[in-house]
Amino acid sequence: MAASGGGGREESVASGKSTYEEDTSFSLSCKQLPLKKSKRKQLPQEVEALISSATVAAHSFLSQNDLLLSPSQILSIESLLAAPSLFSLSPLLPPSQSSSWFHRFISSASSEYDPRWLHCFRMSKPSFSLLLSLISPSLLALLPSSVPPNFALAAALFRLAHAAPYKSVARRFGLVSSDQACRVFFSVCKAVIEKLGNLAELRSDVGRILVGFGWISLPNCCGVLGFGRFGVDCPELGRNGSLLVQALVDSEGRFLDISAGWPSTMRTETILHQTKLYLGVQESEELFNGPPYKLRDGSLIPQYILGDSCFPLLPWLLTPYARQDEEDSFSSMESEFNIVHGRAMGLVGTAFGRVRARWQLLAKRWTDKCVEIFPFVIVTGCLLHNFLIRCSEPLPEGNGWYPRDEELPAFEGEVDDTGRRIRDVLAQHLSGYMNQDRPNLQTKTPKPTTTPMDS
Repeated sequence: MAASGGGGREESVASGKSTYEEDTSFSLSCKQLPLKKSKRKQLPQEVEALISSATVAAHSFLSQNDLLLSPSQILSIESLLAAPSLFSLSPLLPPSQSSSWFHRFISSASSEYDPRWLHCFRMSKPSFSLLLSLISPSLLALLPSSVPPNFALAAALFRLAHAAPYKSVARRFGLVSSDQACRVFFSVCKAVIEKLGNLAELRSDVGRILVGFGWISLPNCCGVLGFGRFGVDCPELGRNGSLLVQALVDSEGRFLDISAGWPSTMRTETILHQTKLYLGVQESEELFNGPPYKLRDGSLIPQYILGDSCFPLLPWLLTPYARQDEEDSFSSMESEFNIVHGRAMGLVGTAFGRVRARWQLLAKRWTDKCVEIFPFVIVTGCLLHNFLIRCSEPLPEGNGWYPRDEELPAFEGEVDDTGRRIRDVLAQHLSGYMNQDRPNLQTKTPKPTTTPMDS
């Protein structure tokens, strides 16, 4: 994972390790900027009395009904009550933990499968309890004794799921300040990366991955490689700047390898060459070195992954056929390969789409002040996505369609001859299935996985 946009420093999430520390950039990110005093005209005393009375009534309504309201309704009301014109009249103060919303929520939503757990935290109560048991040892070392691990985890999931501001998180979960809510959030992110990094493990899961792609007529395929874009308002990145996340996914939408935090101004092949995925193939030869697969015509095809057109064609990275110029046309074999390849690439977009749909904080544009820590939050969201697939949690609500990220420029360098031959062999194999129905990979629902998670 690239810890910063321009540094090129990367760390494998699969290793379960993290260099994330409370360094200077982290400390700065948690500081609250001083609020500018807004000049407002003095209201008549009668009007101020009416506004104060209405604000008190709204506070009362919220405190009496917050367990019945949806998170979006709660956040909308709190946003209105925190408006500068009302804040000085009746400020919202964080309650104690014993009287906080989450304390009352635990008592109210005691059933194992109360749907409010899913609405508020994007997972059922059993999955929440399992996740808590996995990361509690790390949280106990990171958090002050005044913050229980279950409150910290719930606060972080609530912020991730609903893009809740720190002030609201502090009020919902009985934290003393926005600053503490910020530190709690990033402590949970650090614990998730440390303890769930094994859920993005490619080496130990190759057998299952190969079977999954075999079912969709892609023999010996080990994954699909692409990029996701996450918006950042940063002058160095241009008007519509973003951070790029290179990800390898399987046929069920799990993330197998994640490298996050690359600036959108960087060439994609340069990013690829700096990732541990690339080094694990090209230098250490630890990846995609399994036995070749014998096709029906006797041809052998080595292990490979599919990659978007922005990547170079390599013996282990098969990209789509490209026209040399506008007047060229594809052969039927090439067209057939590109159709299957394009559907497979949809798995990457769908995986990122589900991450954004489930964790709305990642769907927002971030500011340049947060660019150093944003990659850690993205990786946290991806690992939690894998965790919820393993727990057989339902997919985010919606019709299964997610807006596609802007396409990256196609690679224009030299084509590897060995990669070209392997792609031709696979394309010839796929052309034999032209008259058979294929599943639509973009709307394919992952099969439930019931494998218990090691603690």
